[in-house]
Amino acid sequence: MVKRNVNFNPGPAALPLEVLKIVQEELLDYQGSGMSILESSHRAKEFESVNDQTIALVRELLGLGTDYHVLFLGGGASTQFALVPMNFIPDGGMAAYIDTGEFAAKALKECQIVAKAHVAFSSKEEKYVRVPRMDEIKYPADVAYLHLCSNNTIEGTQFKKFPDTGKVPLVADMSSDIASRQLDFKKFALIYAGAQKNLGPSGVALVIIRDDFLATARKGLPSMFSYRVHADNKSLYNTPPTFAIYIMKLVLEWIKGKGGLGGIEKINIAKKDLLYGAIDAAVDFYKGTAQKDSRSMMNVTMRLPSEELEARFIAEAKKEGLLGLKGHRSVGGIRFSIYNAVSLDDIRKTVDFMEKFRKSA
Repeated sequence: MVKRNVNFNPGPAALPLEVLKIVQEELLDYQGSGMSILESSHRAKEFESVNDQTIALVRELLGLGTDYHVLFLGGGASTQFALVPMNFIPDGGMAAYIDTGEFAAKALKECQIVAKAHVAFSSKEEKYVRVPRMDEIKYPADVAYLHLCSNNTIEGTQFKKFPDTGKVPLVADMSSDIASRQLDFKKFALIYAGAQKNLGPSGVALVIIRDDFLATARKGLPSMFSYRVHADNKSLYNTPPTFAIYIMKLVLEWIKGKGGLGGIEKINIAKKDLLYGAIDAAVDFYKGTAQKDSRSMMNVTMRLPSEELEARFIAEAKKEGLLGLKGHRSVGGIRFSIYNAVSLDDIRKTVDFMEKFRKSA
């Protein structure tokens, strides 16, 4: 087999090797159909089966019933930044947003283009180093929904608990930590997530909407902008990103084989404990950028004593097969994106490199 590097890219991110092997094996002739699933019509029985199985796996792994619609849409999470307010803020209404990072801020900005938005909390002035305490989140009782980003990919922070919003629908962008841990997903009226971090390749966004929330969606929108239309057609109103959905199905099956979200969470906890432990054991050299009680289990961010050392760290890590470690251009530093497909052995290799690098610097 060709050499496999450790992929710390934030997205498109690592895919399980087991999944890639299945894709390779089935690529030319999908289950005896005589053609690739890449070529299959989205109306063909082969793909309809893939679509149905993927929907069922999402519901099973996240513990959701049939009162949740599961949609597979193009345009990524960034399109949902606009579609959520377009669909759910009524004329003259307003939604509330928790601003904890660059993508949370982008969602807020998109909402403000089409409707009013109340900022329920912002850590922008603190350079997004933390998420809020629950008592810091303030919003009017009549907002259409409260929106948050569960994990902040760039800044390396993550919600450990979620606000009890009562009758106010809770909406979450879970792009970078979906299916990485056990949660009560029934707390949410709507969840959306780009697949390219924990669920599959780029090109498809998962959108999950509870029936009672969907019933409040605005009517009369252009069809492609309407969640109602996509739900009524099981994501098949137009040609969906079929190949990405197929790979998502395989990734979900892989997660199920790991013991579901409970099994995956145990592995992810071990990974983040090992990596943060290495950072905290060398505080004179490695410095985590997120407040400890807000640290992400998916995106571990740190700085070194100088930008020159950071550049050298990235270059030498690449020689060791550790790729994608450069922090986002807006913040710099080092970022380890340790999504589900990054193994515990990958982290052990990384920690060994970190220790050798520190001693040689």
